[in-house]
Amino acid sequence: MDLKGKVAVVTGGNGGLGQRICHALAAEGCHIAVVYAKSKDQAEGVARDLERHQVTAATFACDVTQRDQVDRLVDDVLKRFGRLDILVNDAAYNKSIPFTDLDGLTYEEWTKIIDINLTGPMLLTKAVGPVMKRQGEGRIVNIASVAGLGPTGSSIAYAVSKAGLIHLTKCMAVALAPEVLVNCVAPGLLEGTRATANLRPEVVAKNASASLLGKPADKDDCADQVVTMCRTNSTTGQTLVIDSGRVFH
Repeated sequence: MDLKGKVAVVTGGNGGLGQRICHALAAEGCHIAVVYAKSKDQAEGVARDLERHQVTAATFACDVTQRDQVDRLVDDVLKRFGRLDILVNDAAYNKSIPFTDLDGLTYEEWTKIIDINLTGPMLLTKAVGPVMKRQGEGRIVNIASVAGLGPTGSSIAYAVSKAGLIHLTKCMAVALAPEVLVNCVAPGLLEGTRATANLRPEVVAKNASASLLGKPADKDDCADQVVTMCRTNSTTGQTLVIDSGRVFH
């Protein structure tokens, strides 16, 4: 798909990885809808910075777990830009809870993690899918995690939410073919993100040292792969791991 002039919705677009994804798409000529939950000022700063790519960028507030807000987001983007071609589900929540600490895995934390990381992308995909199919093409890219590929990561809830997102990618690829292609990037540890900021320092150090390259995954590599998945015309339902050589998928 030719990306010039297309409109991309990036949830969590004000976050560490989200900002890189916004800039990578804008550099290809995409207009950007920067979606945020609470950090309005930060999102507006991202949108202003994106204009150096000679594209239009605007901010939109949305709690991705609320269906009415998701539907309103899609309507507002269509009113602002006139079309919607790309959805990047990057918004996520994370909290470090050791797997053995089942008492610490409260119902409230489980629900919050699952709702933001899995239910949100489902609601957004359902909302944008019909729009993209009517336009004749569209691309959806989910941002999962290597924690979704095995019993590892910052908590059981986080691992399960990302495993679900990887499988949701496959299922939505079936549901929305052939007009809409749905793919997934599964990063390893990424420094400089809100999710990593919630982890204990020893968890961060252990993950980085366990990779073949001895360093965290690279946010720009992840963003570039999102662009590739938006360009593709023949790949759907796939997940690519980017984690400096720690997990092989």
